[in-house]
Amino acid sequence: MTASTTPIAFSSYPHDRIGHRRTDEDWLAEVWASDATRVLVVAGTRIQLVDGSYAWVSPAQAPEGTRVLLGERDGVVSFAVITDSVNAGPDWVPLRGLVLAVTEDEAALVVHAIGIAEWIWATRHCVRCGGSYEVMHLGHVLRCTDCGREEFPRTDPAVIMVVTDGEAPDDRCLLGRHPSWPPGRYSTLAGFVEPGESIEQAVRREVLEESGIGVGEVEYFGSQPWPLPRSLMIGCLAKATSVDISVDGEEIEDARWFTREQMKAEAEAGTLLLPGGISISRSLIEHWYGEALPGQW
Repeated sequence: MTASTTPIAFSSYPHDRIGHRRTDEDWLAEVWASDATRVLVVAGTRIQLVDGSYAWVSPAQAPEGTRVLLGERDGVVSFAVITDSVNAGPDWVPLRGLVLAVTEDEAALVVHAIGIAEWIWATRHCVRCGGSYEVMHLGHVLRCTDCGREEFPRTDPAVIMVVTDGEAPDDRCLLGRHPSWPPGRYSTLAGFVEPGESIEQAVRREVLEESGIGVGEVEYFGSQPWPLPRSLMIGCLAKATSVDISVDGEEIEDARWFTREQMKAEAEAGTLLLPGGISISRSLIEHWYGEALPGQW
């Protein structure tokens, strides 16, 4: 199936990860000595904001820490340097706090850096023997110092879907809300893919479990890396085979069918709060709606 052309945050402007360069010591020494090389400093899993923005530094300005080769784009090589979390002051924020600061053309680089930092922070001991890990391949391999086992960055697949009934332009869109959310906040349904389960099966299971709605046809929409902490959001368009809602009360407190007219009117009035543009959920909703919508979380 053909992916959607609707823009998805974090998925545009990819960089060449030049994985073959991660063990090229001569080349690494050369680019690290260049003032043209850029470095993003990460303290634990946080990046410093100065005057509402983050800044790249040169290798000479970078502190000591774990070097991560992010890659190359437009002839410029970018690294991250991960330092201890104790170096993060009150002006250092996690990825969610960078939403307004990250530019679209650099989002993939920042997500790459935070994703590796999150993985290194969470992976402290060897799952085979409990030994300690050392960082290899410029941040992309962890090797146990006791048994030699190698650990690679992991990504957890999760499905996120806009469920519709009927045929456009008269179809409706299903949105739900978590019990902890403030009044008026709704989003698309989502959930992790279980072992031995296909994407289509995961979509049908999650929608049925959370809303009681049956799903037939499932179409791939697009994907989004989501390093909170290490997910890949697989966006799908799902066709409902039933319309009677029965929420589970745990993951989903309430679910509603929206017409385009209802969604626009409530979004304009501020009684419906839709996901922000950073989320693929927003892209899914606006793809169904047909254009940009007002308001966001």
